[in-house]
Amino acid sequence: MPSYTVRTATTQYDAIVERNLLPRLAQFLPPRLSQIFVVTTRDVWTYHHALIETALAGRPWHVLFFPGGEDKKRLSEVEALAEQMMAHGADRASLVIGFGGGIVTDVAGFLAAIFLRGIPVLQIPTTLLGQVDAAVGGKTGVNLLAGKNLIGSFHQPLAVLIDPEVLRTLPEREYRAGLYEVLKCGVIRSQPLFDEMAFHAAEILALHPTRLESIICESVRIKCEVVTADEKEGDLRRILNFGHTIGHALEAETRYTRFLHGEAVAFGMNAATRLAHLTGHLPLAGCNTILNCIEQFGAIPSLDGISAENLLARLGSDKKTLHGKVHFVLPTHIGQVKITSGVDPELILQATRDALASQ
Repeated sequence: MPSYTVRTATTQYDAIVERNLLPRLAQFLPPRLSQIFVVTTRDVWTYHHALIETALAGRPWHVLFFPGGEDKKRLSEVEALAEQMMAHGADRASLVIGFGGGIVTDVAGFLAAIFLRGIPVLQIPTTLLGQVDAAVGGKTGVNLLAGKNLIGSFHQPLAVLIDPEVLRTLPEREYRAGLYEVLKCGVIRSQPLFDEMAFHAAEILALHPTRLESIICESVRIKCEVVTADEKEGDLRRILNFGHTIGHALEAETRYTRFLHGEAVAFGMNAATRLAHLTGHLPLAGCNTILNCIEQFGAIPSLDGISAENLLARLGSDKKTLHGKVHFVLPTHIGQVKITSGVDPELILQATRDALASQ
């Protein structure tokens, strides 16, 4: 049972990776809970409800359905969930469980962070993206039309329970979207993880059990290590945003209805890798190696009708913009990146145009 620990100034918790972990959910619940609120979507509940119902048998709990989708990741939906909790008599001894993909864990974590000024949350991610990224690290939030995750809070979970077995019910498109986040981890901090993705893509796409557990464990290890060193994105944690600057602009430009988050990150990594080469941070050979690896995991939806100029205009609203300067995470070689600002807008446009043309 691989377990990776996040240690912050105020708390410590484990991200546990284990097949068939969900039946043991009750072992991870704190004592003296008044009620449990499981935030999930109807599709996830259809596939996996029996595991949760059995694990929580004998405890007072309720299921709260979130409609799902980036376009529904809004304050109004969080308010609706909070109203349901109040109707069921929730109090400070209640617990929220986020049971779903990255959108659900973001929303459930934010709900727990603000309900009665903060109650505990336990995260059970059911998508690859949620398991390797969104559920670990305590970043929670919802979107504005102006940009992604612009309203949120840091709220660390009690634990993150990662069961690779649930990925077998995941649609192929959702699985591939998660693989882009795994690849991100390799580019920013682990040559061995990148090489595993590059040289064993066919096995990974086929959900080979050993390969799948290997890439999940290494990604979670990296995420826990980075969050421990920098809980609130003051410095090191910003490297996790590789591909997210332009990726978030793409999501906002299409009103969160056209791309999965991982697909937008894939496009953002494509553009950022090209930008790294144009700015002299990354040799051409390294640039091509990263671009070729991204391509191995499949095409993202059509980018027709999207302009580089519109994406550039969106960058000023990104939450990673500081003092009016857009910050980019640029690879210098595989396993290392550099955070830089003040990049010539013409180079950003060129890199984005080249990325659009490559799809």
